[in-house]
Amino acid sequence: MRSGMFEVDHAELYHEIRGGGPALLLISGAGGDAGYYSAVADELADAFTVITYDRRGNSRSTGRNGTPMRLAQQAADARELVEGLAGGRALVFGNSGGAIIGLTLAASYPEVVSGLIAHEPPAVNVLPADDPARGFFPELAALYAEGGGPAAGRRFAQTVRGEGTYRWPDDLWQRFLANQEHLFGSEWPGFAAFRPDEAALKSAPFPIVLGAGAEDRGLYYARPSVEIARRIGAPWTEFPGIHMEFLRNPVAFAAALRTLATHMHTGGGRVPELWEVSPPAPRPAGPAPRTPGARWP
Repeated sequence: MRSGMFEVDHAELYHEIRGGGPALLLISGAGGDAGYYSAVADELADAFTVITYDRRGNSRSTGRNGTPMRLAQQAADARELVEGLAGGRALVFGNSGGAIIGLTLAASYPEVVSGLIAHEPPAVNVLPADDPARGFFPELAALYAEGGGPAAGRRFAQTVRGEGTYRWPDDLWQRFLANQEHLFGSEWPGFAAFRPDEAALKSAPFPIVLGAGAEDRGLYYARPSVEIARRIGAPWTEFPGIHMEFLRNPVAFAAALRTLATHMHTGGGRVPELWEVSPPAPRPAGPAPRTPGARWP
């Protein structure tokens, strides 16, 4: 794994790069930390150049200045990372708020995206006007105004299925706690106001797949993926597990992501050389060799 700082407009972004092969940019949601994807990136590094990063103003990146986050700026940051670290084009995966940023990137800078996988974007504005989920972002904003980041964070965690049933890496958890004020004070309004650019996404010159976890059916952050897929005519798929399955069970999540990303990259018949290597020579027929000291029945 290689890490460093990448300079963008009025900020430096901490990033990590693993592996080799087609570029795959992973965009995180609330908390904006590269560490969400560390285990998944390790799993995929044998086939992809996996790029993860701390989003502007979060964790080890700079750019926190107390002003409201703009999704246009987040998309521009992702574009600059792709141009500077991935040769100008990459597959993109985003979860939650990262999926919202991925959809914004795909609509605004299609030239740098070769495929987009948007996992559980909480784009509640695409739901019917009388849907109770439309009140989620205002509820958390009110809690933040009354009790600050910790109060909003506790309620947020209560709404995310599976949280509290597995352990986060200690360093990631500490960084997330330090990002709460930025999340609810600066980033929340931008995520709350998001509406996908349906026309741009419909005309995207690359594949787009929406998806949600099998254990999240019917939840406020899963249902928008179905509605967006329907509106833009994109396929929808079910991932294993919960909203943060990449933390709870990264091997299973990486296997699902590998299949989709590989299909997107090779859809035009482009199979990288690293996927065309000769398999190991088969063992000769006959009984397996005996291991010194082994006991045989």
